[in-house]
Amino acid sequence: MERTKAVTDASFDAEVLKSAKPVVVEFWADWSGPCTRLSPVLEQLALEYADKIDVVKVNVDENPVTAGAFGVSSVPSVFLFKDGERRVSVIGVGAKRYFEMEFADYLR
Repeated sequence: MERTKAVTDASFDAEVLKSAKPVVVEFWADWSGPCTRLSPVLEQLALEYADKIDVVKVNVDENPVTAGAFGVSSVPSVFLFKDGERRVSVIGVGAKRYFEMEFADYLR
């Protein structure tokens, strides 16, 4: 069962920017091998930290407005939003531990 949720141009504001919890957003594409490798890592984060964060995915090909608004030029790009602002940016693939370190302030 997938723990990450798909977010679109139409739902980004409500699901991410207005969320009461911090939200980890992966900007991804179907054709990206690195995105495929990152998916299980984000699923693990979504499962283990469900009480602290939400994890969502934005397909850049299907949602170009949101991807463009945040200057996404490489996938995967993973941003953490809190209180409507981007607080952390990670470009590329990393191990679960790497993302835990990057997002540590929001996982406590």
